[in-house]
Amino acid sequence: MVPARRKPLTARIGTYAVGLDVYWPQFPGLLDKLMGWHGEFIGQVRAHGVEVVDFGMVDNAAGAQALLPRVKAADIDLLFVDMVTYATSATFGVIARALDVPIVLVALQPMRCMDYDRATTFMQLCNDNICAMPEFCNAMVRMGRKAPPTVIGTLHDDAQAAGEIARWVRVARVLHDVKRARLGHFGHPLEAMYDMHTDQTALTGTFGLHVVQTEIDDLARLERGVTEAEIAAKSAEILGMFDTPTPEHDPHTEKLTEKDLRNAAKGAVALDRFIAETGIDGLAYYYKGENGGETQRLASSLIVGNSLLCAAGFPMCGESDLKTCVAMMIMDRLDIGGSFAEFHPVDFASNSVLVGHDGPHHIRIADGKPVIRSLKQYHGKPGSGASVEFQIAAGPMTMLGLTSQADGSFKFVVAEGESRRGKIPATGNTNTHGHFGSCVRTFLSRWFAEGPTHHFALGVGHHAEDLRLVGEAMGIETVIVRGV
Repeated sequence: MVPARRKPLTARIGTYAVGLDVYWPQFPGLLDKLMGWHGEFIGQVRAHGVEVVDFGMVDNAAGAQALLPRVKAADIDLLFVDMVTYATSATFGVIARALDVPIVLVALQPMRCMDYDRATTFMQLCNDNICAMPEFCNAMVRMGRKAPPTVIGTLHDDAQAAGEIARWVRVARVLHDVKRARLGHFGHPLEAMYDMHTDQTALTGTFGLHVVQTEIDDLARLERGVTEAEIAAKSAEILGMFDTPTPEHDPHTEKLTEKDLRNAAKGAVALDRFIAETGIDGLAYYYKGENGGETQRLASSLIVGNSLLCAAGFPMCGESDLKTCVAMMIMDRLDIGGSFAEFHPVDFASNSVLVGHDGPHHIRIADGKPVIRSLKQYHGKPGSGASVEFQIAAGPMTMLGLTSQADGSFKFVVAEGESRRGKIPATGNTNTHGHFGSCVRTFLSRWFAEGPTHHFALGVGHHAEDLRLVGEAMGIETVIVRGV
């Protein structure tokens, strides 16, 4: 049982078909056949639950010129150019030059191969999908842009082509939400963590998102209005999602107390109200507050509500790490998780490294039912209260670090590994055994050599290629760190 998504995963994807107007009077019926196949392609894209804005057929230079303002006005996140037959690059060049969204050339033949014994020019034109691809790519390069990515295959029963289209839809979902995001922030980074400090204008310049400066005092005001009925309902929701085991060896942990459950439930309700009031799509926070004061208690009570929100598609992380909050949103929109994580002790005996963090986590990627423990003291931070613990699902996993460079630009540091089951410390923190090839110390050295932020977003499955495409679409350098 996990919370439902607060917002559906979606994107606004543009499509148009290209052809050559000279063909239509020469080959009666050809245009109708091509547009029928174009309709099938639109259906394939729409089946992923995204909005499709179709611009029809463009078959000459004038049509491309006329289409350009319509494409710009549609505010799309990605454009598929459906190459249903040969077309001159004039149907593409002016549009490609002017757009700042990813453009993907799609060539899906209706036939796996021509019926050579019955072949006609008409049949060839129906399957000439790749014919203009080099011309289109050359036009893009001559205009000072990279050659566009391509999807080549058949329209029917082609799992590889369908998988590539699905991948681009996932990229579009990321772009759709990140560039429109209102990312909340209150408090400040830990002053001694130099890697946490972030230029918020640079975030807007790179991603398009806006950082909303909020106040913990408003969260406190909203918490004071939470009713007993709301606390009881949220407590029941929490107990339905988490186990509350007895303590083991760590003297800092104890079974979840009624006080900590109440504080966690009250804080979770207040967070829901806070999000509604501020209209934010994610939140990064850290607040020390006066020892024993209201704001310190409140900031210490957000871990469980934070975890519920992450599972519902609202990335939220502690230590005021805005960069990793963005990385978490990217992973969440790829629908692969995006839990706040860092490296913990190395297990040289099993050639692994513990991957996790204290505090909140994305419970949607948990292996089994997650756990809540009461911590008598948060290590390295003020306060005490309920904390979340689990192992992530066993199997492939991916990490995304978003780091700042000396020139102010951002960089993706990405790696794929494997989460394996194994004993983890019962300390109220999430952990998993991460394996990255035959030598964990070599992998870690390679990761550290890229100058990453010490936090990263952790997700399930292998998705380095998806993240590379996201980075390319956003103009962000992407390094994939590999094990040996």
